Amino acid sequence: MSLLIYAESADGKFKKVAFELASYAKKVAESLGTTVTAVTVNTSDVSELSKYGVDKVLKVTNDKLANFNAKAYADVVKQAAQKEGAKVIVLSSTTDSLYLAPIVAVGLEAGFASNVVGLPLSTAPFQVKRTAFSNKAFNITEISTDVKIVAIGKNSFGLVETSSSLSEEDFAPTLNDADFNVKVESVEKTTGKVTIADADVVVSGGRGLKGPENWGMLEELASVLGAATACSKPVSDLGWRPHSEHVGQTGKPVATNLYIAVGISGAIQHIAGINSSKVKVVINADPEAPFFKVADYGIVGDAFDIVPRLTAKLKEFKASNH
Repeated sequence: MSLLIYAESADGKFKKVAFELASYAKKVAESLGTTVTAVTVNTSDVSELSKYGVDKVLKVTNDKLANFNAKAYADVVKQAAQKEGAKVIVLSSTTDSLYLAPIVAVGLEAGFASNVVGLPLSTAPFQVKRTAFSNKAFNITEISTDVKIVAIGKNSFGLVETSSSLSEEDFAPTLNDADFNVKVESVEKTTGKVTIADADVVVSGGRGLKGPENWGMLEELASVLGAATACSKPVSDLGWRPHSEHVGQTGKPVATNLYIAVGISGAIQHIAGINSSKVKVVINADPEAPFFKVADYGIVGDAFDIVPRLTAKLKEFKASNH
């Protein structure tokens, strides 16, 4: 009876969140006196998981699963859990995993807790700490079902290297043709850039940037920091930036190590969506901007002056450390 994780990947390579998941699962497995098994989809090289404590990998290879399908992927995770006799399943809080988690929970008659931010407070009874009310509070949730599913919040645990001896096994779950009735017409992917979902640092812009033609300075800052670029809802609504970059309660929630907001006043919906970020830096010309109330660091001034100077200083710092 091992603990099971679904190790997410993209283009055949593991996402960072897969390693955070493995690190978390290893600690939980140790407290339960068991091992960690990962199920992967269309990922040929799985050896890197051994660095983070995974003992066994069930490798699923199927062209039907080339694009994410919540029902089909949930069925894969469900069958993997049944095969391993897993009583605890650990998922991430990415968009894909949050789609499939409730389906897996129904299929296994399991209790499900999302937005988990720490190791179980106890395993008997099984209790976890979660964020609630758009990250404004915490609650303690007890899962009393035989099978338990938890989804950990991004960047809530970190990476912990614990090398293990990894065994690999090809796994061919039964796929239901009915799950593929919805056809994927196209998949939009950004190449060569850090995605919001995987980013440790996000540089975000608002209407204070005055127009899409001024986004170059944000992209340059993001490039120096190895960060993803994002925007507020009004910016995406105006068509200045794609909706895929919209972060906030009504867009993509982010939980980065560093969130830099440039020219964003700080509407409550935006703050709710980024509140789990560890360090928040705000650059705004308006000293009364609501964002300053939740910022760890605030700079009052003209973004068109501050951002280029900040970028130049960062470039100097990086050059001096090479």
